[in-house]
Amino acid sequence: MRAPLRCRGARAPGRAITHGARAQKNPSTSRVAGRVIKRPTYGPGMAEQLISTAEHAELPENYVRPEAQRPRLSEVVSDAQIPVIDLADPDRAAVVARIGDACRTHGFFQVLNHGVPAELTQAMLAVAYDFFRLPAEEKAKLYSDDPAKKMRLSTSFNVRKETVHNWRDYLRLHCHPLEQYVPEWPQNPPSFRETVSSYCVEVRKLGFRLYGAISQSLGLEEGYMERTLGEQEQHMAVNFYPRCPAPELTYGLPAHTDPNALTILLMDQQVAGLQVRRYADGSWIAVNPRPNALVINIGDQLQALSNGRYKSVWHRAVVNSDRPRMSVASFLCPCNDARIGPAAELVAHDSPAVYRDYTYAEYYAKFWSRNLDQEHCLDLFRTSS
Repeated sequence: MRAPLRCRGARAPGRAITHGARAQKNPSTSRVAGRVIKRPTYGPGMAEQLISTAEHAELPENYVRPEAQRPRLSEVVSDAQIPVIDLADPDRAAVVARIGDACRTHGFFQVLNHGVPAELTQAMLAVAYDFFRLPAEEKAKLYSDDPAKKMRLSTSFNVRKETVHNWRDYLRLHCHPLEQYVPEWPQNPPSFRETVSSYCVEVRKLGFRLYGAISQSLGLEEGYMERTLGEQEQHMAVNFYPRCPAPELTYGLPAHTDPNALTILLMDQQVAGLQVRRYADGSWIAVNPRPNALVINIGDQLQALSNGRYKSVWHRAVVNSDRPRMSVASFLCPCNDARIGPAAELVAHDSPAVYRDYTYAEYYAKFWSRNLDQEHCLDLFRTSS
C-alpha cells in the first residue's frame, strides 16, 4: 500500500487562493458615488480599501456589475434544496450511496451529525464576527497585498486584476500543520487562536472521513483519495460580507468553482447568501442555513479523479442590505507534486479518460492565470479524445 505524499515546502509566490488590494497613499477621505466618505488614516501601505471599515450609503461605482452580469436575485429558486445527509446513520452503505448520489447530481450536500461539536461551530462564528469588529487601525496592521503570505487580511478577490470588485473582506489562514502557522495568526480577539485551531482540527478529521466515503462511493478502496492527494495542505477563508446598499448590482463572490479537492463551509446561521447552479438545468438555487449542518462541496480535483462522474459545480455568494453575513470556508488542498488524473479503475473502453494527468502545481498555476468566472479550468485539462 502506497503511503500518502507529503507536501514539500510552501506554495510559490503568486499562487495563493486570494490576495488583496494595492493600498492608496493614505487618503483620509474618498469620493464614492458623489459622496465624500471619511476613512481612517493609516500609515503607508495600509488597507484603505477594506469595505468593513466604513458604512456605505451607496454602492461605489467600481463594485457595480454590468447589467448582463448581475445576480438577478428574483430568478433564484428559493424552495429547492441540496441533499442533506445524516452521517450518524448506522447503515454505512446507505450513507456512502447518498454521498455518491449528491456528488453526481449536485456537487454539494449538507451533513448533519458530522462530529464537529455545535458549541465549537458557534464559537468559530462568534470569534469571526469579533475579529471583524476590531478597530480599523488594528485590522489594518494585518492587511497585505502579498500573495505569498500565509496569513493576511484582504478584500474582494483579486483587486490588482479585477475591473469590478466584490463586496467581501476576508481573512486568509494556512492551517496545517498548526504549529507552523498559528504563531502568525491574529492575537486578537484573545480567544481567536485557540478557537480557530480547535475548529481546524475537527474539520480536517471530517474531511478525511468524507474522502473515505467518496472513494467507496466510486467503487474504489476507502483510502484511495487520501493516498492519491497526499498529506494535504489546509487553508481557511473567513469571509465577511457587510450590509450592501445595492445587493442586486454586485456579488460577494461571483460564480466560480473551487480549485482544491474538498471544501467544508460553515454558514452563518442567521443569514443566507450561498447559491449553487443546479447541474441539471443551470438554474441558481439558494442554500438556506440548516441548524448544526456543514456544507460540503466537491472541488475540481475530485471531479478529475472521478473521471467526471462527480461534479465541481459553479457557486456564488450574494449579499443583502439588511444584515452582514459571515462564512468560514475550509479547503483541503493536494500537495503541489500530487499527480492528479482519473482513477485507473474508472477508465475503460466505454468510459475513456476525460482528463489528462497533471500535478496540482500545474493546475493551480493555470487557475490563477485566469479570471475567477471564466470557463471551467478543468476544460483546459481535457484529453483530445
